[in-house]
Amino acid sequence: MVLTIASSAFKQDEVIPTRYTRDGDNVSPPLEWHGAPPETRSFVVLVEDPDAPSGTFRHWAIYNIPATATGLPEDASGRGRSGAGEGVNGFGNARYDGPQPPKGHGPHHYHFRLAALDVPQLEIAASPRAEDVWAKARPHMIAEAEVVGVYER
Repeated sequence: MVLTIASSAFKQDEVIPTRYTRDGDNVSPPLEWHGAPPETRSFVVLVEDPDAPSGTFRHWAIYNIPATATGLPEDASGRGRSGAGEGVNGFGNARYDGPQPPKGHGPHHYHFRLAALDVPQLEIAASPRAEDVWAKARPHMIAEAEVVGVYER
């Protein structure tokens, strides 16, 4: 079985509703996944925008998600989910901050990336940057999946 991730809030390559952006309620969208390998011990989710003018911009990293999880509910950020931690995003916050591309810059593609890991938790220093969470997870990844949403202002 192949690892997949999806959101009930938007479909692949469709517009992310304003509710999940910094122009709206700035809450994380619901995510669900299926097909995790049997050897999965935890998960990491990273949200990034490769279309940002200054290079890839990270909006969220949540790690040490238990292997028993099959998704994250809407507004999961900051909920202290069973020991899950959150990395510092490009806005300087250790939480989800949704899309907010520059006005008139055109559509941006937001990659909601999921990784199944072979370790129960990542040993990470306090307040890691989102990109450092992903780098720390990379050697432990046994499967990856992503869903992409689009947003422009």
